[in-house]
Amino acid sequence: MFETIYIVDAFTHSLFSGNPAAVLVLDRWPGDVWMQNIAKENNLSETAFVVREENQYRIRWFTPTVEVDLCGHATLASAYVLKNHYKETREKFDFVSKSGILSVSVDENLIYLNFPTYPLFQRSQSINPNQLVSVLGKAPVEVWEGNDTIFLYTSSSDLVLLNPDFPKLSELPTNRGYIALSINGLENGEPDYEFRFFGPGLGIPEDPATGSAHCSLSPFVRERLGKNRMKSRQRSNRGAEFLIECLGERVSIGGSAVLYLRGEVAKEKA
Repeated sequence: MFETIYIVDAFTHSLFSGNPAAVLVLDRWPGDVWMQNIAKENNLSETAFVVREENQYRIRWFTPTVEVDLCGHATLASAYVLKNHYKETREKFDFVSKSGILSVSVDENLIYLNFPTYPLFQRSQSINPNQLVSVLGKAPVEVWEGNDTIFLYTSSSDLVLLNPDFPKLSELPTNRGYIALSINGLENGEPDYEFRFFGPGLGIPEDPATGSAHCSLSPFVRERLGKNRMKSRQRSNRGAEFLIECLGERVSIGGSAVLYLRGEVAKEKA
């Protein structure tokens, strides 16, 4: 017996960009060991497991090594699969998760995720920017610590040149991951901010497209630009684009998705 598995490129309009996530929509919850083994076998940054519970869905996310509390691109991929392959006709529905209720709204080809924000940051007292040349390849101008650790750079060209030493990076303090950020704020059609996300402690050296990064980035950038609606670009090798709207203690994260693969995996043995 088999379960259907989908692999979806999220936060992109075209195949082979954005971030691939695996999605399995199940009738009941399997064991944690089976789900972790599936995620390890997929070897994608996240695999999402979804089970319908009355009028909403419960969602869980696994990297190849651990279960995580929140994931943006795999949630967007799951919403895409439900709308396009499981006859979900509603334009608005909810996921129940370890991070609370995550609302989803669909507007033609765009999917919007309503996520919590992580607004509390302080200038790092433990990390000296000048000491990060050997860790990142270039020193940031500032380091901020919150739920994610943010390395602030002056231009997007700085982000492209970074070449992290992941064992050294994983020794730096963080609650979740590390974000290299540049803020543009230019009214010329360019993104308001650009970033890269590193999660070596999560089993993800560099994530191609990280929706949950905006839980930290949206309040951080809003405070500096004074804008509620913004565009963002992730400067990974695959690239990704996001539509951001700050909603107080929540953030709307918008993007598109494209199906790459539909297949089957062996069911959990009884």
